Amino acid sequence: MGDSKRTDGSLLAISDLHVAYPENRALVEELRPDGDGDWLLVAGDVGERISDIEWALGLLSERFETVVWAPGNHELWTPHHDPSQLRGDDRYRQLVQLCRRLGVITPEDPYPVWRGEGGPVTVAPLFVLYDYTFRPAHLSRAEALAMARESGVICTDEFFLHPHPYPSRADWCQARLRETERLLDARDHRLPTVLVNHFPLVREPTDVLRHPLFAQWCGTEGTADWHLRYRAAAVVYGHLHIPRTSWHDGVRFEEVSLGYPHERHPRHRERPLRRILPYARTDESADHSACPGRPRGHGPT
Repeated sequence: MGDSKRTDGSLLAISDLHVAYPENRALVEELRPDGDGDWLLVAGDVGERISDIEWALGLLSERFETVVWAPGNHELWTPHHDPSQLRGDDRYRQLVQLCRRLGVITPEDPYPVWRGEGGPVTVAPLFVLYDYTFRPAHLSRAEALAMARESGVICTDEFFLHPHPYPSRADWCQARLRETERLLDARDHRLPTVLVNHFPLVREPTDVLRHPLFAQWCGTEGTADWHLRYRAAAVVYGHLHIPRTSWHDGVRFEEVSLGYPHERHPRHRERPLRRILPYARTDESADHSACPGRPRGHGPT
């Protein structure tokens, strides 16, 4: 596990590994640091089965000096074929304990400080879920969900991501917002942050989705000012399967997803790891599939 010692490495990031796909599993097997001291930020959706998640994070924790993980929605599913049938917060806590056995840092652990080039910064993995507030402003939550169902745009979370013991995913999200704000407020305020969350912290990245109604499963308005409030040097996220660099209020946002095999161009051999720090403008992703006229997909499942 990483500490606060000076490192000469890079702060790298990736998300949406989806290692149940053989092609993705093979790509993960090829992931290696550029050199000693590299940290890796994993912004969720490693897989659905506990065994797959353990395999991937275990492999990466052996190769990188420090691995930091923030959960995605897929890790929180309870699929019928997984021997672990824990649901909701119980499943999340199981994953936290798994990560701790592997030496992987989770949102429940003290935030590490990156002291390499571009630092020092506090690296904060987050878990806040979503609360359906990324929906059209004129629609109620019930209306937006009904319209999504009628149009066939429905997130698989509605079937496999159970909010236990909370009444709803939105209620779980509100509880996570309160807890995460408490942890962030207790950090060292002298240092900027790198915020790592599976979902985008602001709504604007969802504007390029082919199906705008899918945005309601993509974040919460409760984090809209966190990149400013918590002095983010960079925000790392995934979920949308639209890898790109964007800027909001002068803060760099990096969508770092690997995504599904069918979403990647067969000739696209760009290295899947994104360098967050030290930052150079040449590291920015200019994935043309992120253009509004040709989004990479309706969004994740």
